[in-house]
Order: sequence, then structure tokens, then C-alpha cells
Amino acid sequence: MLNKFPLWKNSLILIAALFAFVYASPNYFPADAAIQLSGQSGSMIIDEDVLKKMEKTLENSEISFFGGETDGQTAIVRIEDRDSQLRAKEVIQAEMGGDYVVALNLAPTTPNWLNSLGGKPMKLGLDLSGGVHFLLEVDLNSAIELQLEGTLNEIKAILREEKIRYRSFEIVDNQIVGKFRDEEQVQTARNIIRTNFVDIQLVNSPRQNQLLLTYVLNDTTISTIEDSAIKQNLTSLRNRVNELGVSEPIVSRQGKNRIVVELPGVQDTAEAKRIIGKTANLEFRLESKSRIGDRFNFRNEQAQSNALLEKNAVITGENVTDARASFDENGRPQVNITLDSKGGWQMGYATRDNIGRRLGVLFIEYKTKLEKSVSEKGDIELISVPYVEKNIISLATIQAQLGKQFRITGLDGQRESSELALLLRAGALAAPMYIVEERTIGPSLGADNIELGVKSVSLGLALVLMFMVIIYKAFGIAANIALSMNLLLLVAFMSIIGATLTLPGIAGIVLTVGMAVDANVLIFSRIREELKQGASVQLAIDSGYNRAFVSILDANITTLIVALILFLIGSGPVQGFAVTLSIGILTSMFTSIIMTRGIVNFVVGGRKIDRLWI
Repeated sequence: MLNKFPLWKNSLILIAALFAFVYASPNYFPADAAIQLSGQSGSMIIDEDVLKKMEKTLENSEISFFGGETDGQTAIVRIEDRDSQLRAKEVIQAEMGGDYVVALNLAPTTPNWLNSLGGKPMKLGLDLSGGVHFLLEVDLNSAIELQLEGTLNEIKAILREEKIRYRSFEIVDNQIVGKFRDEEQVQTARNIIRTNFVDIQLVNSPRQNQLLLTYVLNDTTISTIEDSAIKQNLTSLRNRVNELGVSEPIVSRQGKNRIVVELPGVQDTAEAKRIIGKTANLEFRLESKSRIGDRFNFRNEQAQSNALLEKNAVITGENVTDARASFDENGRPQVNITLDSKGGWQMGYATRDNIGRRLGVLFIEYKTKLEKSVSEKGDIELISVPYVEKNIISLATIQAQLGKQFRITGLDGQRESSELALLLRAGALAAPMYIVEERTIGPSLGADNIELGVKSVSLGLALVLMFMVIIYKAFGIAANIALSMNLLLLVAFMSIIGATLTLPGIAGIVLTVGMAVDANVLIFSRIREELKQGASVQLAIDSGYNRAFVSILDANITTLIVALILFLIGSGPVQGFAVTLSIGILTSMFTSIIMTRGIVNFVVGGRKIDRLWI
């Protein structure tokens, strides 16, 4: 029978509608302005006593609040007036001191039953929630120079071991240049370097001085170094911005050598700069065999909360040139470590007679904390006090003498091995970074953007709804129902996948509103043509949907391809627009082709109708 859906298609439409209503609904519960408190150290417990102290501080400062809560790691107090949020942060920070990190936040108000189903509101970008934006440029030349220096030291070391004499070996214009006294030494050195160093290539020509050897890093190595430096810095920055307690920090790569850091809700630029600019390092220490040594806690919670390590370090993170997560022959996770020549010698010497002992990897962070101080005028003020935090990230047994390359085993899983490898590479920045752009967006501006965005979507939607009813009458009503459902589906999918809504993303929603009815316009126009040619009502509806399908599919696929390209090569706002547009295209195809026909089939399908109101 024409224009009748099977049961599974009708069920699919009902499930899609239910999905849209459930997972779009968290966005109808506006978030509360809140103050979030966390510890400088991950081991600090934020209990009810800390929460009560926060609430008492706000009461004394006559700042209205409600709904304090804590999970043991963080505490959140909801502020009734968003204009008081900044002042609330200042008074709580002054009272709690520098052992705690106080951050601006937005606390969700989603009901528990929605949370249990995985429902959550959309994330808001910097332009909608306010915050701090940094554009950092990574000095990749420094990373290449560091690699060249390490390679140069290794070349010198291996030539000394082979007793090959040379006049000098130095770096000149990003080239390793060696000078020799005779051609025999040149040839021997060339063979040794070619055998042991695959990352560099000889650039000497026969016409040049035959007593010179000139090497440069090959293109593959340079590309690997640059990519690794960016990834290291990204990892290090992500670790650092987490200290701010920001709900949704964004740290992403932009182009070849730039990194974007967006901290929604953060208004203190100086504090953000402090976090971004902090440094860290690593030390490898043997576990102490006596009671003499230094006791450190583990960075992650373990059954063994601390361990005693020797006071002197075997090597530091400066000697680590590479660290990669992998698996051993039994499929267990491990981390492969590569040291420079100096670090390899020191590690071999230290572990030769210590097989069976455990070697600890100590992660050292150089931080600052706020402490209360009384000024000369008697006023209480907060001052930044630098301090060092040291925690163990790995403690593994030495199975054999270690050298330039070794592996760390005894890890709990692949995730831990990957994180350890990243920490080993990201203990300090791989290359210096410079702030090339900085801007602060106030929360009031973000609220204004949201208000204007909602108005634009509402106005566009209203005009489209009116147009469809006026032009296509009853079929326009069906299209309008599908259009409304399309917006709900779009919001639901963006919420459930965790996509970030930006101001360009709102523009993508407005564009989707217009594009969503385009398919219905094609279908309804085709139905009108079939009716004019004398086709029956049921046949005209069936032909209209079937014949318009190919045109609709082609148009949406081409648009989707463009959106995917924008997402892949774009960044920041461009990606936000591309994500919204891509999801909107997919949902609009479903609602325009499947849902509208389902409505039409329900109303007129299988019935004898002489005239359509279209």
C-alpha cells in the first residue's frame, strides 16, 4: 500500500523524537554561577568542614549563595548573583590561602534523573561563557637545536671511544660540522656516523674541503621533532591549566607552531599566565636501602602511598631524549626510554651493581602559592610564594643493567604507560613558547552573545515557519513539526557528544534552520507537479518523495564534504561552525525525508482523498 510505513520506521521516528526531547532538555536548565575550590595538591581532601568555611566567609562578606556541595576533591558554592561572582572568589581566596585553588565556574542544574541517563547541557565556548584566550607560538628552532646538541655530544662520545681524532666538532647554522687532520680519519668517522646515526645526513659535496664532514637533520627527523615538541607542550599545558579548576579548558594546536589556550570562566589573566608559565622536571632515583633518604608520595593513588628514595639522582629529565609507550613480548604495557650519551653512561654505571633494586621516577613541579601577609599599613594582602612539589610517578624493579635505552615495566595498564611516556617527555616544555595574542572576554559579553544568538535563531525559525504554512498549507505544518524536531535533535546530539557551542556555532544553527526546509520545498514542489499532471493524490505523494530523494542527497552530501573540510583544516570558531553544520545536515536529512513523510503517511496515507491542501 502506498504511503504506509512499516512498524520499524514508525518506531524509529518515535525513538528519535524521545531521544531529542530527553537529551536536549538539560539545556533548558540554566547553570548557576559558582565558586569552585580545589587543592593545590591532588591528595588534599575537600570535606564538609572546608565547605562550611567557604560558606561562612561568604556570609561574613554579605554575598548571597545557596547549594554548597563537595565530592572530596572539589567544593562548589552556588552564587545567587553573577555580578558577585568575582568578589566571592576574591574573599574566599583571601580566607582559604594559597594551599587552595579558587576558580570561577558554572554549576549545572540538570536533574538527577537526567544525569543518570547521561544527559548534560552543551559546553559553551569562550565567546559565550567569557574567560581568557591566549595564542602561544612555539619556538621549534630551539627544539631542533636541542636535538642537534644531543646528537653532537653523542658523535663526540662515540668517536672518542673509537679513538678517532678530530680537530673540532661544532654546530654552525643548524649544521654539525667536523674538521679532521687527514682523509683516513674522515673516511673512518664517516662510516661510524653512517652506521650509528640514522637521523642525520651528510651534505658534503666532492668539490668541498675533503677534511670536513657536514651533517644536517633529515626531513623526517625534523618533522618528528617539531610534531613531538608541539605534543609535549600541549600535554604540559593541559597538565598546568587543570590546576585552575576550569570546567572545560581548551588547549589545542593551531597551524604548524601555535597553540590556543582558552580558559572559560577565568578572568584573572595574571593567574592564568602564572599557570601556563610554570616549569617542571624529572629525576631518576634508586630506592633507598636504609633509612637515609627522602620520602615522597606517589602522584597517583596507590596501595603504597609513599616510598623512600636516595638523596642523589642518577639522572634528570634533561637526559631523556625520547619516551614511547608500547607493549612487551607478553602484551603488557611498558615505556621505552631513550637517553643522551651522558645519561646513558650514568644510568649504566648506577644500575650495574643494583640489579633487583627499584628505580623511582620523580616528577618535580615548581609552583607558587598565595599566602597572607600584613602590609606596612596593616592591611592583609596575598603574596605569591614559590615552592617545589615532588611526587613519584613510577617505581619499577631493575631487571638488568640499563644504558642509553631501557624500559619501565610493572605498569597498571595502557593508559598509565601512555601518561607516563607523556609526562617523561613533558616534564618541561620541549621548546620555549611566547604569547603572541591575549584577550579577556567578560561574562556579561558572553551572556549578551547568548541572548543575541537565541534571538537570531528564534527570529529565523519564526519566519521559516510562517513561510512554510503560507506557501504549503497543511504540508507546511508537517514540515514545521519536523523542523522543530530537527533543532531538538541537533541540540541533543551536540550535548551528548560533548561538542562545544560557539558564536559561529549559533550561526551554523541559523543556517541549518534554512537548510532543513530546503528538502521539503523540493519534495512539496515535486508533489504539486505530479498533481498538475493528473496523478492521483497517493501516487503524487509517493512520486514526490522518491523523485526528490536523489537531488536532496546530492545537495546535502556536497555541503557535508565542505563542512568536513572546514573541520579538518580550520581551528577554533571555524571548527565550531563546521561541527554544528555537519550535525545539522545529518539531522535535517532525517527529519525532512523520514519524519515529514511519517507525519504525511499518518494523516493521509492509504486513504481515498480527492484533493490535497498544498
